Amino acid sequence: MREDPLRYDRMVEQALRGGVRRALAVVAERGLPGAHHFYLTFLTHFPGVRMPDSLRARFPKDMTIVLQYEFWGLEVDEHAFSVTLSFSGQHERLTVPFAAVTAFADPAVKFGLQFEVGEADVAEGAGPLVLKGEDRKPAEPKEGQAPPAAEPGPAKGADVVTLDAFRKK
Repeated sequence: MREDPLRYDRMVEQALRGGVRRALAVVAERGLPGAHHFYLTFLTHFPGVRMPDSLRARFPKDMTIVLQYEFWGLEVDEHAFSVTLSFSGQHERLTVPFAAVTAFADPAVKFGLQFEVGEADVAEGAGPLVLKGEDRKPAEPKEGQAPPAAEPGPAKGADVVTLDAFRKK
């Protein structure tokens, strides 16, 4: 069966991911304005995600990061963003392809987006939005295993939270 070349669902999702990319690019250029702050959830086993193995072990499926008070070196390109965050006092660099992002929220203006990323998307790298040449083999999370809860970090560090309670089932 041939795939329909007019996949409107994918076109709209790519356009919305472009909005996330643009919001991050503005923040990378000018900083966070006012009370704006971002929650970004991404698949940690998605091809092209670069993160320390210790964090990947703690979050084998997905991870939510908060860009609010303490983050450094936010860089945004066409396919991914990179940022340095503090985890338990240790600065760590993350690189996340936009295709790996499953949720974006800016609570200051009550704005949020959720994206569908199926296993086929993970296997094929979700088309043109994945970093090429830097792909890692996806980690296989154990069946039914939930990511461990985040350890409390320093009072003014990056927070890793789970948004599962807010997701529609």
